[in-house]
Amino acid sequence: MLGLRVRIVGWHAIVGLACWTLSASGKPNFLLLVSEDNGPELGCYGDPFVRTPVLDRLAESGVLFKNAYVPQAGCSQSRAALYTGLYPHQNGHIGLATWKFRLYRPGIPNLVRSLKSSGYRTGIVGKLHMNPESAFPFDFEAISGSNFSRRHLARYAEEAGRFIKASEEPFFLSVNYPDAHRPFLRSVEGLPERPLTPEEVVPLPCFGLDTPELRRQTADYYNSMMRLDALIGGVLETLQASGKADQTVVIYMGDHGADLLRGKRTSYEGGVRVPLIIRWPASLKRLGGGRVVDQLVSTLDLYPTLLDLAQARVPQDLSGQSLVPLLENPDHPWRRYLFTEYHLHSAHNFYPQRTIRDERFKLIWNLQPGELNPGYGFTMKRFFEGLAETISSAPRRIREAYLRMERPGEFELYDLESDPHEFHDLSVRSEYVGVFKRLKSELLQWRRLTSDPLLEESNLRRLRSEVLACFRDGVPDKSALQLNYPDYFFANQSERQ
Repeated sequence: MLGLRVRIVGWHAIVGLACWTLSASGKPNFLLLVSEDNGPELGCYGDPFVRTPVLDRLAESGVLFKNAYVPQAGCSQSRAALYTGLYPHQNGHIGLATWKFRLYRPGIPNLVRSLKSSGYRTGIVGKLHMNPESAFPFDFEAISGSNFSRRHLARYAEEAGRFIKASEEPFFLSVNYPDAHRPFLRSVEGLPERPLTPEEVVPLPCFGLDTPELRRQTADYYNSMMRLDALIGGVLETLQASGKADQTVVIYMGDHGADLLRGKRTSYEGGVRVPLIIRWPASLKRLGGGRVVDQLVSTLDLYPTLLDLAQARVPQDLSGQSLVPLLENPDHPWRRYLFTEYHLHSAHNFYPQRTIRDERFKLIWNLQPGELNPGYGFTMKRFFEGLAETISSAPRRIREAYLRMERPGEFELYDLESDPHEFHDLSVRSEYVGVFKRLKSELLQWRRLTSDPLLEESNLRRLRSEVLACFRDGVPDKSALQLNYPDYFFANQSERQ
């Protein structure tokens, strides 16, 4: 499944795209803008408090994907999935790069190598956050650190401009911003120009709670988003000034949901649902603009989409699919089910899960049912100490949701149409037994088709033991973490090369 076989993009796509592109090379440029730790809390997605005029205009002239997801709500995991077109359990990057997690094989095909082999210059501004770094041979790199202190923010646009203007060859440039990662800084270098105050917002609805501290954190999360919006505006102005905007596909996405309650490091909607906006240049006008796409899409779809647009060879067995046919024809057959997963972030929060959703319902499969989820305490104690009393006095459905998050059963079933924030578990309700069985069957089939290594209980136990072995006096020690999972996850599978 992870072999190096390739296929040629369908001739219908190649012939059409050759007519649409206007650049000398016949290939569009790609500008990928990636933000940290934020869901679709943007004006164009209907958020009533945040002010994001730049991204709102991008959506007005492009395509907004209403139901876009990352495969796992973690920084390295999401980025590795984007660049390889494979789920974390397929590519190996199941945890943070800073905690020694890595690809199974450096030679797994990835977006950087594919575009370079098709004649593209490749560049990255901001952090890479994947192991091994040598697997992603960018031609240009700048601001390689995480920059969570938000120093010299103007450099993002400056470095992007330097790369864009360096040559007339087609380019792929990824600009990776530190916002809206913690710490939520109210204002940096005068951005945003008018910060929101706690009195001007209410907490995100997925919390189910409202306290002065949650309002303060929410306000500064929004301020981080508004700063991000201004910085993206600077890069788009730089692109426009270069004269290459009309030949450039602009993609904006979040790497996963906000580091707030029931968001990052979870399989809930607040963790895996992200903003995704694509603006097609005039040379790809058939793909249209100012549209909203309701279908279930994944950031896994971006790798094959960009290669499709670049008229490049697409590696076989990618888990995503090109968005181009969908955008050419809204009635094009599309996926009925979308899958996400979770393993761990750092050694603090090992709690593997698998999920499936369709147009309406979502099923979470907890692979350590009944056990305490360490991610719950990690989030609460690190960022929200003192919330226990607030939760205990909340309405019953909210109390039960947090208790379930702390120690889940094997399955959780939600009706996202009537319960978009996943407060009511329907998994034991008799009237939903048909939905439950269907989703469980489809999820199990997907796990088998994608060779999920955690289908083998021995792999789950061994990985857990490796993670827990690094704890010293109840605290994980990164230097003591010894990971061997790439050696045994697929030891008995002949297709792994």
